[in-house]
Amino acid sequence: MKIDSNIILGDCREEIKKIPSNSIDLIITSPPYADQRKNTYGGIHPSRYVSWFLPISKELLRVLKPSGTFILNIKEKVIDGERSTYVMELIIEMRKQGWLWTEEFIWHKKNCFPGKWPNRFRDSWERLLQFNKTRHFHMYQDAVMVPVGDWARDRLKNLSDTDKRRDNAKNGSGFGKNISNWIDRDKVYPTNVLHLATECNNKNHSAAFPDELPEWFINLFTKENDTVLDPFLGSGTTVFVAQRMKRNAIGIEIVPKYFEMVEKRTEPVVMYLFDSEAPYETDDH
Repeated sequence: MKIDSNIILGDCREEIKKIPSNSIDLIITSPPYADQRKNTYGGIHPSRYVSWFLPISKELLRVLKPSGTFILNIKEKVIDGERSTYVMELIIEMRKQGWLWTEEFIWHKKNCFPGKWPNRFRDSWERLLQFNKTRHFHMYQDAVMVPVGDWARDRLKNLSDTDKRRDNAKNGSGFGKNISNWIDRDKVYPTNVLHLATECNNKNHSAAFPDELPEWFINLFTKENDTVLDPFLGSGTTVFVAQRMKRNAIGIEIVPKYFEMVEKRTEPVVMYLFDSEAPYETDDH
């Protein structure tokens, strides 16, 4: 079985149904955000967003391997001066569907434009929600370690007695830590906040995320030859990054102009998926 990359022009609500169950290692995607303005990308009103997305998440749950992970990039919407609760409502309904809401990462947009409204400031962050099918999923934490940072020079210089043993935290949380474990280490584990710049103008798409975003999660949750799915392909970032990292990739895009843009940058391949005897049937190949 050899898989490279496959991009599909069509509605992911139908195309995902053609993908075999328990076959995807990582799903990472950024669907259209809720937006009452119909002339924007998506145009799905917040009041309808959960009911619109649940049939999609149901199919994603089916195709994801028990050891796999789903990363959902999503953002709240402000309506009449109040933040919508549609993201929280979606999380609750997906848990009822069978998903485990395992973790939440924050994407801090380092180059976000400033802004001011009567009752709020510009958001400079977005959610990256992690969902899993089981509690035992593949996660390669060492692959995303970062340099220890300047804090170590002062923090590890004069250690107290409590810094040298694992004891109960002073705030009563029960999670103590042995600070001395980090002496002489060059790298440490990162936090769940990703500080990444946005990329839009150079990708001809209004909602493109930077290469570093899928790259980070692909490193964390997959190994070479694993399969990555993006059901809302957009500018194709996930597929291109997955290819570069020697992962197999499937991308689905409903907007013809975005599909054609990605297709021009993707080498045509014949797709034999998941040991089937016939190529995966798509409209584009």
